[in-house]
Amino acid sequence: MNDTCIRVDEPLIKQMVQNLPDEQTINKISAIFQALQSDTRLKILFLLSQKEMCVCELECALDVTQSAISHSLRALRQLDLVRVEKQGRFAIYYLADDHIRTLIDLCNRHVTECST
Repeated sequence: MNDTCIRVDEPLIKQMVQNLPDEQTINKISAIFQALQSDTRLKILFLLSQKEMCVCELECALDVTQSAISHSLRALRQLDLVRVEKQGRFAIYYLADDHIRTLIDLCNRHVTECST
């Protein structure tokens, strides 16, 4: 250890390390943040935080191809950020839960409040 740093509290640091999530959880969280690096995926999440939508609605809102929307939705579904429900011939997408809505909202608030 560093003998010159007076801030090092080894018992506290060891306790903090024990409180870290396990590797599997860290990997899943990392995958979520990697998925959120896509502008299209982020826009989809923002839209779905306002309303359940089908691919056609998302395509119209984002002015990107249906293929690009479907690819993004597949990635978001694999991470359980969005879910889908069949309604007749339509697949309706929605946020998986309020945690996702909160995550998006907090990120948005952080960016908008820090930039002023």
